[in-house]
Amino acid sequence: MNPLIEFIATAKSYGDMQALAPLDLSISAEQAEIVTIAGESGSGKSTLANLALGFTRPTSGQVLFQGQDIHALSRSERKGLQRNMQAVFQDPFGVYNPFYRIQHVFDTVIRNFALTSNASEAADRIEDALNRVGLRGADILRKYPHQLSGGQRQRIMMARAYLLKPRLIIADEPVSMVDASLRASILDVMMSLRDEDGISFLYITHDLATAYQVGDRILLLYQGGVAESGRATEVITRPKHPYVQLLIDSVPKADPTQRWRGEVSLPAEESLRSADVHGCRFAPRCPYVTRTCVDVSPATIQVAPGHQVNCHRYSDAGERD
Repeated sequence: MNPLIEFIATAKSYGDMQALAPLDLSISAEQAEIVTIAGESGSGKSTLANLALGFTRPTSGQVLFQGQDIHALSRSERKGLQRNMQAVFQDPFGVYNPFYRIQHVFDTVIRNFALTSNASEAADRIEDALNRVGLRGADILRKYPHQLSGGQRQRIMMARAYLLKPRLIIADEPVSMVDASLRASILDVMMSLRDEDGISFLYITHDLATAYQVGDRILLLYQGGVAESGRATEVITRPKHPYVQLLIDSVPKADPTQRWRGEVSLPAEESLRSADVHGCRFAPRCPYVTRTCVDVSPATIQVAPGHQVNCHRYSDAGERD
């Protein structure tokens, strides 16, 4: 596989706290896909996004984009990286300058990257980008950010990213602050850009429902490490790691005959974020914990084609119930 972006033993620590354990991940350059990074708050999702975008340097390992270390690029090469890798962030309210109209968002991108040679060509390109996300320039460009809904603001960020025709979009919780009725439209835009324009996504989320809906592959993080990974539908419907099983079971079912028992009470985990913790980090919260779990860090085990889990329960031939 020719990788578009590749994380090679990439880790990030802040002093004694490990934000991201050594991670290997790649997204193919040949086939566009949506790779979902999921987990609870503090699991390392946004750290991974910041490493991918070059906002922070890894403590160890490398992040390669089209074979080049993103932290070894020259200024001109970094501009090429920015053109091929764009981001859509969580807050659709905080990314805009309230003093400028929406037109300014697109004019800035066109000017900084010299995308067009005249005003007419620029207008056509902006209109095309807005149409790709279900908006029209005549309705949007003259308005100020506060005059738009959260869903419109987030789709404009998608359109701004699409304007550059990037190879990869890092989408960090893009629907978490959007009304539930508008989430589907933004997720539809992501799938359309993947299928029709060949744009891959690194989709950061804590919402397993949307991960199941749009993700091709999923990595579930726990305290900075990968608990389970594989095809999104396989991992979510047939979870193997005890943490992933608890995470999925905690989602209330839309069934009036099944009473939700509320939140699961679990031990505090702050003390487990130290970089020198031995054994499985989930051991204090795991219902299947053994002495091996406490003393030895689990290896990555393939439990099905393309489905991996980091858990001692699967270290023998087959699963132990």
